Amino acid sequence: MTPALSVKAQKEKKVQTEEVLQLVSFNIGQEEFGLDIQRIQEINRMVDITRVPNSPEFVSGVINLRGKVIPIIELRKRFGFPPKEKDKNTRIIVVELGEAVIGFIVDAVQEVIRIPKNITEPPPPIVAGIGSEYITAVAKLENRLLILLDPDRILLEKEKQQLAMTN
Repeated sequence: MTPALSVKAQKEKKVQTEEVLQLVSFNIGQEEFGLDIQRIQEINRMVDITRVPNSPEFVSGVINLRGKVIPIIELRKRFGFPPKEKDKNTRIIVVELGEAVIGFIVDAVQEVIRIPKNITEPPPPIVAGIGSEYITAVAKLENRLLILLDPDRILLEKEKQQLAMTN
C-alpha cells in the first residue's frame, strides 16, 4: 500500500466517524435557527389557535392535532422579537419535550441540513439578542451563522408544568 492511499483511507475513516448533526433550519426575523430533527414530530402550516385564558404571554394557545391538544408557543414573543403578522410561510414545528408535545410558531422553515458537529461552537452569552440559556451551539456555515436551539431550555420547569395543565 502506498503512503498516499493510506492517507486517503485515514481521511475517509475520519469522515465516517465524524459526528453529523441533522437539523431543521427555520427563521425568526432575519435570524436562522436549527432544531435537531430527531426532536421534531412534524411541521404544519398555520392553523386556527384557541386562546387559553391566563396563559403566559408567549403562549398563543392550543390546537387540536389529530385528537390531541397541543400548546403553541410563539418563539418570536419568547425571544423578544417584535410582533409580525402570520403569512403563507408561517409554520408550526411540533416538538417532543420529554412527555409533552408542544408546537413552536416560526416565521418560515428553510430546509433539512446536515452539518459536521465540529463546525459548532458553544454560544457566546448573547446571540441575536437571545440569551444563551436557549442555545446549545452556534454553527459557522459558509456565509451565515446557524443558532442551534435546545427545545428543553425554551421553557422553564414551572412553565412546562403550567402548559401540562392545558392538556
